[in-house]
Amino acid sequence: MRILKKKIQNDGLFKRLKLKKSYEKPSEFRRRKMREAQRRQRIASARNR
Repeated sequence: MRILKKKIQNDGLFKRLKLKKSYEKPSEFRRRKMREAQRRQRIASARNR
């Protein structure tokens, strides 16, 4: 059960379900996407060092 929960969490299923629960304004959507992209970029650059 713990392994399944970890795999689902890594896949992002819980996050997607939480986001679909309520309406998200288009401006909030764009801001969230930008923040996620910046986070991915920071992580990728940290790995390359």
